[in-house]
Amino acid sequence: MNAPFGLKADTLTLPQPYLLFLGDTTERGFAKTALGLRDWAPDKCVGELALAGATVSTGLPGLTPAEAVAKGARGLVIGVANPGGVIPASWRRSLVEALEAGLDIVSGMHVRLADIPELAETASLLGRRLIDIRVPPAEIPVATGRKRSGKRLLTVGTDCALGKKYTALALARAFAARGVDADFRATGQTGIMIAGGGMPMDAVISDFEAGAAEVLSPDAEPGHWDVIEGQGSLAHPAYAAVSLGLLHGSQPDVFVVCHEPGRTVMLGTAGYQVATIEEIIALTTALGRRTNPDIRCGGVSFNSSALAEAEATALMEAESQRLGLPVADPVRGGPAFDALVESCLA
Repeated sequence: MNAPFGLKADTLTLPQPYLLFLGDTTERGFAKTALGLRDWAPDKCVGELALAGATVSTGLPGLTPAEAVAKGARGLVIGVANPGGVIPASWRRSLVEALEAGLDIVSGMHVRLADIPELAETASLLGRRLIDIRVPPAEIPVATGRKRSGKRLLTVGTDCALGKKYTALALARAFAARGVDADFRATGQTGIMIAGGGMPMDAVISDFEAGAAEVLSPDAEPGHWDVIEGQGSLAHPAYAAVSLGLLHGSQPDVFVVCHEPGRTVMLGTAGYQVATIEEIIALTTALGRRTNPDIRCGGVSFNSSALAEAEATALMEAESQRLGLPVADPVRGGPAFDALVESCLA
């Protein structure tokens, strides 16, 4: 899982292991950074720090910054991705305490850590690092639309925060296990922290979104696959723009639709219903054909974490028959996921 530019594992040195900061989060979907690191980089996480009022947990031990340092932690990661990427005033005392305890701070928020006076002053005084992940590289070009060599898969979603990153990571790993030359291409803060590099797509100026996606997934050998982490949803009233730019610039040969059964309202946007799988297949195909006329849907990925195994299995089998596509939960794995992998590679 290599990084094609700028933010590379050998140049972006993150202070690991981490203490995962959850703030006062009550919406599980907003804690996707902490949960993603727990699931995909568990060896880099020593515990969590939650404030009063938080109802979300990673299941890791609750630690103070000083206790985390005693267990070997070197950095505190803000494990929340809230609307607007803000760092509330109610969090700042705890972040200062982390710096005072000896931790650097790693953030994927839109707000820059150094723009918060108490953090900047404390970090400067103590010689701590404030590391912002959500910073795109300079001089991103405008997209050309030129067809690039190699193969590409993009995960898309019926909503935000429902498994696009998990699906891309699982597919990239499954491709590699089958002897396929494949790279995971990270487009969000958590993916970049896991992979060590990528393109923070939602921090890119709109005119350069598609160009950034082209930079992220350059020309490659004919048999090489870039498995690209999706962002937002083409049907989301707030975040469709980043999804479209990523789709056009990625030029995917295959896309996988990610969906959470039972979710009815779009995350963070009251009054808007979650799009159907069929709507996203139709939208992605129609819009994706602009830069890749041969785009196709490889299948559907379910986030079935809220369902019992028997219920999840029965639902995925029924949906697979209804849609005429493989439907699988990449976390559960099994024959259904194997069928999804084979459909993508076909």
